Amino acid sequence: MGKVTGFLDFERIENKSIAPKTRVKNFKEFVIPFSSNVLNQQASRCMNCGIPYCHSSCPVNNIIPEWNELVYEGDWREALDTLHSTNNFPEFTGRICPAPCEAACTLNIEDSPVTIKSIERSIIDKGYEMGWVVPQVNENKTGKKVAVIGSGPAGLASSQQLARAGHSVTLFEKNDRIGGLLRYGIPNFKMEKHYIDKRVIQMEKEGVEFKCNSHIGSDINVEDIIKNYDAVVLACGSEEPRDLNIPGRNLDGIYFAMDFLTPQNKICEGDKLKDEEIISAKGKNVVVIGGGDTGSDCIGTSNRQGAKSVTQLEILEKPPEKENKLLTWPNWPLKLRTSSSHEEGVVRNWSVSTKLFEGNNNQVQSLKLKRVEWQQNPNGKLELKESKKSNSEIDIKADLVLLAMGFVHPKKDKLIEKLGVGLDDRGNVKANDVDYKTNMNKVFVSGDMRRGQSLVVWAIREGRQVAHSVDKFLMGKTNLPY
Repeated sequence: MGKVTGFLDFERIENKSIAPKTRVKNFKEFVIPFSSNVLNQQASRCMNCGIPYCHSSCPVNNIIPEWNELVYEGDWREALDTLHSTNNFPEFTGRICPAPCEAACTLNIEDSPVTIKSIERSIIDKGYEMGWVVPQVNENKTGKKVAVIGSGPAGLASSQQLARAGHSVTLFEKNDRIGGLLRYGIPNFKMEKHYIDKRVIQMEKEGVEFKCNSHIGSDINVEDIIKNYDAVVLACGSEEPRDLNIPGRNLDGIYFAMDFLTPQNKICEGDKLKDEEIISAKGKNVVVIGGGDTGSDCIGTSNRQGAKSVTQLEILEKPPEKENKLLTWPNWPLKLRTSSSHEEGVVRNWSVSTKLFEGNNNQVQSLKLKRVEWQQNPNGKLELKESKKSNSEIDIKADLVLLAMGFVHPKKDKLIEKLGVGLDDRGNVKANDVDYKTNMNKVFVSGDMRRGQSLVVWAIREGRQVAHSVDKFLMGKTNLPY
């Protein structure tokens, strides 16, 4: 390693951020990059641990120790090449990945893992600054045509890999812009969308043809896609939101999270929306039901829109503030996590179940909650029980309710129906994680559409792997990494 004693010489340093009261005034990114000197020190902390659990815990298997050392040595160009060898879009993961690699870092045993995510982001940002991120054009065309349906991270990764293998790739997207959930679900304050635009330009030069406003099964016949292409990759994501079917659900002011986040993202893109298309939190008591990343995005967006108050509800128990490392490391631990959006203002309420929406003139005004407990049944499984303690019923005000309880499976639209692809018991398109083949000839699937809702980094991994499988299917062999 470059500096054997780096982890002893330097403490872990977190990125500084613009203060919450200031950053909520706009939708721009607010993390302040490290200086070159600090980056050098933080990269030097990567120790010669023998078994790099960070590498195996990363879904795309980033070669983390290598590019940490290269950053320490100042060889940024080689660090970028090493990073790109496993990850097509480190500018995405360097901003929105929860960093399971850091949880698995050997130094995390002492709660001071290497700042892997920050270093990754710095490498790719340096690459763009220096003009090193350039198209990789394969002049040796195979004559094979591939249709990729869906332009989220899985669709983008598979398209780029297949184009670099020499295939003619057409990527179909039902919306008016490329990016899928990256574009319309993730707020700009977490990742500004010009990073997607830069990759689209690069991929166009590599030979990928992008077709927006193209909803396969509605605007374009499924039969034509099957007939005109040698292989088809499904990468449409998991878009069906989990609903909360309780009394009062039909009241105005209750929306799915994506119905709230998407218009705001379009406004940030410069779109002019009609008043009836916008769901605003300004001046309202906002209640977010769901304690995950999407719920956190709703909190941050609500505060930036000028919400009067924001409350987040979670049916699960409050996790411990610190995990038991002897039991969890190097695996991803269950522990209390406070996001940047939480820092900006929210009341978090744990172990509560929403029982009733109440309103007036068909407008939601309050929620009735019930405290719950998780208890083991005789078989050892946890079961949800309503609390019998006094004061277990809670009433809270709500002018706007956002349902952020996750996604259950892909949309059951005409695409799935007309293709006739098999589904698993959860409603996802059925395929294994070896060749990603569906039950239909020359039709493959990757990302959330196959595995269910997951992380962007997992979608990139599956996009790369399905490209490997498609290339092998078309050519009998492949040089694409798996």
